Amino acid sequence: MSVTEKKAVMVNYEGMFLLDSGKFAADHEGTIAHLMEILEKAGAEVVAHRPWQDGKLAYEIDGHMKGLHYLVYFTMPGSGMDLITRSCHLSDIVIRQMVIKQPQTLFDAMVSAIDPSSAPESPMAGAKGDSDLDVADYDALDDDED
Repeated sequence: MSVTEKKAVMVNYEGMFLLDSGKFAADHEGTIAHLMEILEKAGAEVVAHRPWQDGKLAYEIDGHMKGLHYLVYFTMPGSGMDLITRSCHLSDIVIRQMVIKQPQTLFDAMVSAIDPSSAPESPMAGAKGDSDLDVADYDALDDDED
């Protein structure tokens, strides 16, 4: 297989984007659309996203004293990272960004935590473990210890 025939390997990423909270408050849908557009242009497939924290920053960044931290979980080939970084630096909405790779298990857990409807079903769902006790049985055991 030649280099041109290789399919791009999709990598799991967690992105924390610090957004201008004033612009988010004025037009939250437009602000989110702008961020999603940046990611889509880089080839990212967004799995889950949500605002995390809005508040005063520990120190002033480019004249901003407040900001909104926005979490995004996405998959993308690694080659798109330069485009995301460049687009965020040129954006007047994104103040800062941090993107890290996530292992599959942590990625799935975080996606299900922020958006349970989009979480992939675990391959162990419905399978019994080493013990035949259900969750209700564990509760009954805790009550008996009194």
